[in-house]
Amino acid sequence: MLISTELHPISGRYGDEAAIRMVKEAGFDAFDLSLFRMNADASYGPNREDYRDYMDSLKRAAGRAGIVCDQAHAPFASSCGDPQKDENTCRMIERAIECAAILGAKTIVVHPKQHLKYADHAARLRELNLEFYARLARAGEKYGIRIAVENMWQCRDERRPDGRIWICDSTCSSAEEFCDYVDMTGSPWITACLDIGHAPLTGREAAGMIEALGHDRLQALHVHDNDLIEDSHTLPFMGQIDFEPVCRALAKIRYAGDMTLEADGFLRRVPEALYPQALSYMADTARYLAERVESLMAEG
Repeated sequence: MLISTELHPISGRYGDEAAIRMVKEAGFDAFDLSLFRMNADASYGPNREDYRDYMDSLKRAAGRAGIVCDQAHAPFASSCGDPQKDENTCRMIERAIECAAILGAKTIVVHPKQHLKYADHAARLRELNLEFYARLARAGEKYGIRIAVENMWQCRDERRPDGRIWICDSTCSSAEEFCDYVDMTGSPWITACLDIGHAPLTGREAAGMIEALGHDRLQALHVHDNDLIEDSHTLPFMGQIDFEPVCRALAKIRYAGDMTLEADGFLRRVPEALYPQALSYMADTARYLAERVESLMAEG
């Protein structure tokens, strides 16, 4: 099992090529290409006319560093409800799919549409997402890369007594709906990326969702920790999530994907001078989890 981490927020400070080198030097086998900047920076490489050249340059940089791109994350949010803006966003995501494929990624995570209040519009969101993912599946087939649905959350209208946001269900919060979203297009190019941190925020056990998704659907992970209240995206073992049941569930389904961290919240709290040490510790943590899953698989 490869260990991987997102380039965000490293690339925001140093650029994509430097981030790739830093991730490799820290001990990671692979990286998750963060394409969030496509939403905010028109001059960012994937947005330019020469985007294919830019992606080829990153592929060469990864080759020189001796690291691979295993997955990517498309820009988000995937919708806002305005037809023209949503069409532009979809085209941007299709560009992101092509960019990730050029870099050799096996999977690109694309958030489901969730601009409507889920509690009142779950059925309508499913209709919108069926059309959305069917379109993206065609792009995935064209470029040879899987499109991964991710489990999401929304905020309640009221806040918690302590003033913090109160998280509630959204698209794919439940294992049943998550499985349905992966299956509803009938396309083999649609798969699942389980966000380990999102699951308990909506009252679900990540281990149970892993078992429900099973070997065939679950092809990617976003691994991070939190206090079960806020989506803080910190490093595993820094919050309240118990990762032993997670590892056991991954072993039970014979998970065949990678161990990919999305612990940008941890890295953001570290002084820039400590980035190399912090990244190395992140790699050690990811390696521990990967080896724990592999050990449990070996035990049968």
